Amino acid sequence: MIIIPARIGSTRFPNKVLVSIEGIPMVIRTAQAVSSLDSVVIATDDESVVNIAKEYGFRAVMTSKEHKSGTDRVYEAATILNLKDDEIIINVQADEPFIEKEVLESVYEKIYNYKDDSKVLAASAYKIISNPEADDPNIVKVVTDSKDMALYFSRSKIPYPRDHHFDSYKGHLGIYAYRMNSLKKYCQFKPSSLEKIEKLEQLRILENGYKIAMTKVETESFGIDTPEDLERAIKKHIL
Repeated sequence: MIIIPARIGSTRFPNKVLVSIEGIPMVIRTAQAVSSLDSVVIATDDESVVNIAKEYGFRAVMTSKEHKSGTDRVYEAATILNLKDDEIIINVQADEPFIEKEVLESVYEKIYNYKDDSKVLAASAYKIISNPEADDPNIVKVVTDSKDMALYFSRSKIPYPRDHHFDSYKGHLGIYAYRMNSLKKYCQFKPSSLEKIEKLEQLRILENGYKIAMTKVETESFGIDTPEDLERAIKKHIL
C-alpha cells in the first residue's frame, strides 16, 4: 500500500500539493508516478484534495488537521483503512511528482529484508550529492554505518570535512517504508527533542533507540519545498 500525505498548509509554499504541473495538481502527478506499483491512497486534511483525487480516480481519506508530521497522518489513514500488522506501507511525499518507481521498489525490498527485525522500524533511501548541494538546508543529509543503517539526519552538512574537500554526501529522500505494526509503534512515541530542533520527524525513531535501514538509489527527483524548487524541477524534467 502506498499512502501519500497531502497537507494543504505549508509555511514555505502554501497549497503546494495542488500547484499545477502541466495542468495536473502536484499530488496527482505524484500518485500517477507510483500507481503502477501498488494501490495508492491520498491522506489529506482538506476536502478539496479529496474531491480532486476522486476526479482523477484515486482514493483519498480525510485525516486530522492537527498532525505534526506526515508519518502521523499516514498512520491515521492506515488505521482508517484497517491495514493488517504485517502490511508494508510506503510513505511517498506529495511533493515528489517526478519520483521513479525503481526508488520505491528499492525501499520496499529493504524493509522486506528486515521484516523479522523488530529494531528496524523503517526503511528509506539516499542519493549521493555534491558539496555545493549539501550546503542547502532544504536537502536533508544522512550519515550511515557500515550496514547502511542511519546514524543521524541533519539539515546541516554532515559529515563535516575538517581536513579535506568531500564531495560524496548522502542526500536523504523523503520516502519511507514501514510495516503497519512498526508504524504504530513509531506514532506512539512522543515527538523527540532532536526532531523538534531539526524539524525532521525521522529523528524520533533514532532517538528512541530504533533503526532506519537505508538504501542507495540513483534518481533525478527531489522534494519541492519552494516555488524555486518547482521551477527547477519543471525545467529539468519537462522542458
